[in-house]
Amino acid sequence: MTYDLLIALLGFAFVTSVTPGPNNMMLLASGVNFGFRRTVPHMLGISVGHSLMVFLVGLGIASVFRAWPPALTVLKVASVAYMLWLAWKIAHAGAPGEGRNAARPMTFLQAAAFQWVNPKAWAMALGAVSAYVPEPSVWAYASVALVFSAVNLPSVSVWAGAGQAVRRWLEGPGRLRAFNWTMAVLLVLSLWPVVTMEL
Repeated sequence: MTYDLLIALLGFAFVTSVTPGPNNMMLLASGVNFGFRRTVPHMLGISVGHSLMVFLVGLGIASVFRAWPPALTVLKVASVAYMLWLAWKIAHAGAPGEGRNAARPMTFLQAAAFQWVNPKAWAMALGAVSAYVPEPSVWAYASVALVFSAVNLPSVSVWAGAGQAVRRWLEGPGRLRAFNWTMAVLLVLSLWPVVTMEL
Protein backbone atom coordinates (compact mmCIF):
# COMPACT_ATOMS: atom_id res chain seq x y z
CA MET A 1 0.00 0.00 0.00
CA THR A 2 1.46 3.36 -1.01
CA TYR A 3 1.83 6.25 1.42
CA ASP A 4 -0.86 8.30 -0.36
CA LEU A 5 -3.29 5.38 -0.34
CA LEU A 6 -2.63 4.77 3.36
CA ILE A 7 -3.35 8.42 4.21
CA ALA A 8 -6.57 8.28 2.19
CA LEU A 9 -7.61 5.04 3.91
CA LEU A 10 -6.87 6.54 7.34
CA GLY A 11 -9.12 9.48 6.48
CA PHE A 12 -11.90 7.20 5.22
CA ALA A 13 -11.66 4.98 8.30
CA PHE A 14 -11.74 7.98 10.65
CA VAL A 15 -14.66 9.78 9.02
CA THR A 16 -16.80 6.66 8.71
CA SER A 17 -15.95 5.48 12.24
CA VAL A 18 -16.51 8.75 14.09
CA THR A 19 -19.70 9.94 12.37
CA PRO A 20 -23.16 9.02 13.75
CA GLY A 21 -24.51 5.55 13.07
CA PRO A 22 -26.01 2.61 14.97
CA ASN A 23 -22.76 1.72 16.75
CA ASN A 24 -22.09 5.26 17.93
CA MET A 25 -25.69 5.86 19.03
CA MET A 26 -25.52 2.72 21.17
CA LEU A 27 -22.11 3.69 22.57
CA LEU A 28 -23.40 7.12 23.55
CA ALA A 29 -26.35 5.48 25.32
CA SER A 30 -24.04 2.95 26.98
CA GLY A 31 -21.68 5.68 28.18
CA VAL A 32 -24.62 7.49 29.78
CA ASN A 33 -26.17 4.38 31.33
CA PHE A 34 -23.07 2.44 32.39
CA GLY A 35 -20.07 4.75 32.20
CA PHE A 36 -16.95 4.50 30.05
CA ARG A 37 -15.25 1.57 31.81
CA ARG A 38 -18.23 -0.78 31.56
CA THR A 39 -18.63 0.17 27.88
CA VAL A 40 -15.06 -0.92 26.96
CA PRO A 41 -16.08 -4.50 25.95
CA HIS A 42 -18.75 -2.99 23.66
CA MET A 43 -16.14 -0.72 22.03
CA LEU A 44 -13.66 -3.58 21.60
CA GLY A 45 -16.37 -5.78 20.11
CA ILE A 46 -17.18 -3.12 17.52
CA SER A 47 -13.55 -2.60 16.57
CA VAL A 48 -12.55 -6.27 16.36
CA GLY A 49 -15.86 -7.39 14.84
CA HIS A 50 -15.78 -4.76 12.13
CA SER A 51 -12.14 -5.40 11.28
CA LEU A 52 -12.91 -9.09 10.85
CA MET A 53 -15.87 -8.13 8.68
CA VAL A 54 -13.66 -5.93 6.46
CA PHE A 55 -11.22 -8.82 6.02
CA LEU A 56 -13.93 -11.38 5.19
CA VAL A 57 -15.76 -9.01 2.83
CA GLY A 58 -12.44 -8.53 1.03
CA LEU A 59 -12.02 -12.29 0.74
CA GLY A 60 -15.32 -12.45 -1.10
CA ILE A 61 -18.23 -12.85 1.31
CA ALA A 62 -20.06 -9.96 -0.42
CA SER A 63 -20.09 -12.04 -3.62
CA VAL A 64 -22.61 -14.35 -1.93
CA PHE A 65 -25.14 -11.52 -2.01
CA ARG A 66 -24.42 -10.82 -5.66
CA ALA A 67 -24.69 -14.49 -6.58
CA TRP A 68 -27.88 -15.05 -4.59
CA PRO A 69 -29.87 -11.76 -4.28
CA PRO A 70 -32.46 -13.19 -1.81
CA ALA A 71 -29.62 -13.28 0.75
CA LEU A 72 -29.62 -9.48 0.72
CA THR A 73 -33.33 -9.45 1.53
CA VAL A 74 -32.69 -11.84 4.43
CA LEU A 75 -29.91 -9.52 5.68
CA LYS A 76 -32.21 -6.49 5.47
CA VAL A 77 -35.04 -8.20 7.36
CA ALA A 78 -32.62 -9.46 10.03
CA SER A 79 -31.06 -5.99 10.35
CA VAL A 80 -34.40 -4.22 10.74
CA ALA A 81 -35.75 -6.79 13.22
CA TYR A 82 -32.63 -6.80 15.37
CA MET A 83 -32.23 -3.03 15.42
CA LEU A 84 -35.90 -2.51 16.29
CA TRP A 85 -35.45 -4.96 19.16
CA LEU A 86 -32.35 -3.06 20.33
CA ALA A 87 -34.22 0.25 20.10
CA TRP A 88 -37.03 -1.20 22.24
CA LYS A 89 -34.47 -2.44 24.80
CA ILE A 90 -32.79 0.98 24.94
CA ALA A 91 -36.11 2.84 25.27
CA HIS A 92 -37.34 0.59 28.08
CA ALA A 93 -34.04 0.09 29.88
CA GLY A 94 -34.15 0.55 33.62
CA ALA A 95 -31.30 2.34 35.28
CA PRO A 96 -28.32 0.13 36.14
CA GLY A 97 -29.04 -1.85 39.27
CA GLU A 98 -32.84 -1.56 39.12
CA GLY A 99 -33.83 -5.12 39.98
CA ARG A 100 -34.58 -7.86 37.47
CA ASN A 101 -35.10 -5.49 34.55
CA ALA A 102 -31.84 -3.66 35.19
CA ALA A 103 -30.04 -2.69 32.01
CA ARG A 104 -26.72 -4.33 31.14
CA PRO A 105 -24.04 -3.13 28.73
CA MET A 106 -23.53 -4.97 25.46
CA THR A 107 -20.85 -7.66 25.65
CA PHE A 108 -17.81 -8.01 23.39
CA LEU A 109 -19.37 -10.88 21.41
CA GLN A 110 -22.75 -9.15 21.07
CA ALA A 111 -21.08 -6.01 19.72
CA ALA A 112 -18.89 -8.02 17.33
CA ALA A 113 -21.88 -9.99 16.03
CA PHE A 114 -23.93 -6.80 15.64
CA GLN A 115 -21.62 -5.64 12.84
CA TRP A 116 -23.15 -8.26 10.52
CA VAL A 117 -26.60 -6.67 10.77
CA ASN A 118 -25.35 -3.08 10.83
CA PRO A 119 -25.91 -1.41 7.43
CA LYS A 120 -23.30 1.28 8.06
CA ALA A 121 -20.70 -1.39 8.87
CA TRP A 122 -21.46 -3.12 5.57
CA ALA A 123 -21.12 0.16 3.66
CA MET A 124 -17.81 0.92 5.39
CA ALA A 125 -16.41 -2.56 4.69
CA LEU A 126 -17.47 -2.57 1.04
CA GLY A 127 -16.19 0.96 0.50
CA ALA A 128 -12.84 0.16 2.06
CA VAL A 129 -12.08 -3.02 0.11
CA SER A 130 -13.32 -1.66 -3.20
CA ALA A 131 -11.58 1.74 -3.04
CA TYR A 132 -8.36 1.07 -1.10
CA VAL A 133 -7.18 -2.32 -2.37
CA PRO A 134 -5.50 -1.77 -5.77
CA GLU A 135 -4.24 -5.38 -6.00
CA PRO A 136 -6.45 -7.92 -4.22
CA SER A 137 -4.61 -10.28 -1.87
CA VAL A 138 -5.02 -11.71 1.60
CA TRP A 139 -2.29 -9.35 2.86
CA ALA A 140 -3.98 -6.30 1.27
CA TYR A 141 -7.33 -7.11 2.91
CA ALA A 142 -5.61 -7.82 6.24
CA SER A 143 -3.81 -4.45 5.99
CA VAL A 144 -7.08 -2.57 5.41
CA ALA A 145 -8.66 -4.43 8.34
CA LEU A 146 -5.72 -3.53 10.60
CA VAL A 147 -5.93 0.15 9.62
CA PHE A 148 -9.64 0.14 10.41
CA SER A 149 -9.00 -1.52 13.77
CA ALA A 150 -6.36 1.06 14.71
CA VAL A 151 -8.57 4.01 13.75
CA ASN A 152 -11.96 2.65 14.80
CA LEU A 153 -11.33 2.05 18.50
CA PRO A 154 -10.23 5.59 19.42
CA SER A 155 -12.95 7.02 17.15
CA VAL A 156 -15.84 5.13 18.72
CA SER A 157 -14.48 5.71 22.23
CA VAL A 158 -15.28 9.41 21.72
CA TRP A 159 -18.99 8.53 21.77
CA ALA A 160 -18.76 6.45 24.95
CA GLY A 161 -16.72 9.26 26.50
CA ALA A 162 -19.36 11.81 25.52
CA GLY A 163 -21.98 9.64 27.18
CA GLN A 164 -19.87 9.44 30.33
CA ALA A 165 -19.43 13.24 30.27
CA VAL A 166 -23.19 13.94 30.34
CA ARG A 167 -24.00 11.08 32.69
CA ARG A 168 -24.27 13.20 35.84
CA TRP A 169 -26.62 15.65 34.15
CA LEU A 170 -28.89 12.73 33.19
CA GLU A 171 -28.91 11.06 36.61
CA GLY A 172 -32.57 11.90 37.24
CA PRO A 173 -34.87 9.07 36.11
CA GLY A 174 -36.99 11.42 33.96
CA ARG A 175 -33.99 12.79 32.10
CA LEU A 176 -32.48 9.34 31.66
CA ARG A 177 -35.76 7.98 30.31
CA ALA A 178 -36.05 10.89 27.85
CA PHE A 179 -32.45 10.35 26.74
CA ASN A 180 -32.96 6.59 26.24
CA TRP A 181 -36.12 7.19 24.18
CA THR A 182 -34.27 9.76 22.07
CA MET A 183 -31.45 7.26 21.44
CA ALA A 184 -34.00 4.58 20.54
CA VAL A 185 -35.67 6.89 18.01
CA LEU A 186 -32.30 7.85 16.47
CA LEU A 187 -31.41 4.16 16.19
CA VAL A 188 -34.68 3.49 14.36
CA LEU A 189 -34.05 6.45 12.03
CA SER A 190 -30.63 4.99 11.21
CA LEU A 191 -32.47 2.05 9.61
CA TRP A 192 -33.09 4.07 6.43
CA PRO A 193 -29.85 2.89 4.75
CA VAL A 194 -31.00 -0.72 5.17
CA VAL A 195 -33.92 -0.10 2.85
CA THR A 196 -31.72 1.34 0.11
CA MET A 197 -28.65 -0.83 0.68
CA GLU A 198 -27.21 -2.51 -2.40
CA LEU A 199 -24.15 -4.74 -2.50
